[in-house]
Amino acid sequence: MADEELRLAQAGQRGDVEAFNQLVRLYEGRVYNLCYRMLGDPDSAADAAQDSFLSAFRNIHSFRGGSFRSWMLRIATNTCYDVLRVRKRRPSTSLDAAFDTDDESRPIELADRGEAPDEFALRHELGVAIQQGLATLPEDQRAVVILCDIQGMSYEEIAHITSANLGTVKSRLSRGRARLRNFLKATELLPSRYRHEGESTSPL
Repeated sequence: MADEELRLAQAGQRGDVEAFNQLVRLYEGRVYNLCYRMLGDPDSAADAAQDSFLSAFRNIHSFRGGSFRSWMLRIATNTCYDVLRVRKRRPSTSLDAAFDTDDESRPIELADRGEAPDEFALRHELGVAIQQGLATLPEDQRAVVILCDIQGMSYEEIAHITSANLGTVKSRLSRGRARLRNFLKATELLPSRYRHEGESTSPL
């Protein structure tokens, strides 16, 4: 996969739009998910994902090899930071509106075929609470929790994406997980196996 992505990226650098579109198709779900988790509402996430890919296309010449995934998610993370900075300058945008977990157009969870309806309802409720909890985290902690525990990125990849050293990534992740765990405990939705474990364990 890495070799194919590199081939597509190099073709994109030569002006092959279809090659770049293949990269978009490979990563559109992952990029949108990151933007949704960072920003909390589907419209902002869709706009940020689109802006991220446009930025990637305009700057594809700056890709120097390595992990295209990390390069793409770094652009998406920075795009989300820009959106969040604009929100701070416009206090009329309420957090309730930005993190409207009742929005029908948000990413939905598909039920496991062997999952009972009450189990699905509980999992869905937990998913909503996790999104609300993410909204309470400082942006730098929110980003590393999403990248590690939802996107499955390594510490080294997160360090590259967020332009932070490994120690900072681990510290932000530990603090973010602890705050998110405390939020979920307060809602009484945190699974019991996570209630008494150390801060290094993900609640997601």
